[in-house]
Amino acid sequence: MSEILTATVPVEMARQRLDAVLVELFPDYSRSRLQQWIKDGRVLINGAVPRAKDKVEGFETIELQVVPEIHDASVQPQDIALDVVYVDDDIIVINKSVDLVVHPAAGHADGTMQNALLHFDASLAEVPRAGIVHRLDKDTTGLLVVARNIKAHKLLVEQLQAREFAREYQAVVRGVMTAGGTIDEPIGRDPRDRKRMAVRFDGKPSVTHYRVIQRFGHHTHVRVQLETGRTHQIRVHLTHIHYPIIGDPVYGGRLQLPRAASDLLKTTLRGFKRQALHAAKLGLEHPVTGEYLEWETPLPEDMQQLIRVLASEDLA
Repeated sequence: MSEILTATVPVEMARQRLDAVLVELFPDYSRSRLQQWIKDGRVLINGAVPRAKDKVEGFETIELQVVPEIHDASVQPQDIALDVVYVDDDIIVINKSVDLVVHPAAGHADGTMQNALLHFDASLAEVPRAGIVHRLDKDTTGLLVVARNIKAHKLLVEQLQAREFAREYQAVVRGVMTAGGTIDEPIGRDPRDRKRMAVRFDGKPSVTHYRVIQRFGHHTHVRVQLETGRTHQIRVHLTHIHYPIIGDPVYGGRLQLPRAASDLLKTTLRGFKRQALHAAKLGLEHPVTGEYLEWETPLPEDMQQLIRVLASEDLA
């Protein structure tokens, strides 16, 4: 059901564009959504239908018809287990498992986290993409935050765009790093393969910080922090500096086994079929209370086993 909200334009906003005024008067909604509602005729000024670029004079009465997000009926609720780390009235924090696609896409019409969220909370049908504000690749595990209402969604998206989320990952890479560092290289679509990303001069600014946790004979366990959030950013950046993530089917290149590797290590590396990447820590400002919250989740068992084998080989 729709809801009618009203407000009076303060005189100090005189001569400003209507869409800018609406953002200030109705802060729970994004500018793009408010502009769409203007186009749809869901905004009235003194009973008349305005345009987004119209200037206000002050003291006008604004009526806004708030329309719930229209849920894509093709995305149906499905009873899929979710590892819920934290939940309150406004947000859900989930530890995503391996092989769980975040939202429907080509080749994954259902069985996604979005389907699972709609089963977990039917009211998420009124929030864009069931409240999902950021994503992880299918085979990357770890922490994601979901908004449970429009207000929380808008504020979380704003934090994400302002690079205010604290996101820390752990990865196991091929090669022995001597020290940590920062990768500041733009990322865009690979011109030779549109399914891949690549470092390219005309790409979007992308910054990744990495630090060594533990070195092994031919591999390194690293901690990675994102300053930006481009598609496949960590995988692309680490490959660019010649430390590809173990098991990465897209950017990892062909399997390379250390010359003196034991049968156990060879079997472990051959059997690791997904990128060894885990979103281990997530920090953000709660969209309603303003409190800074942070969560941390341990490495999944397959990455723990990989590290145990690498460590035992190093000591042999």
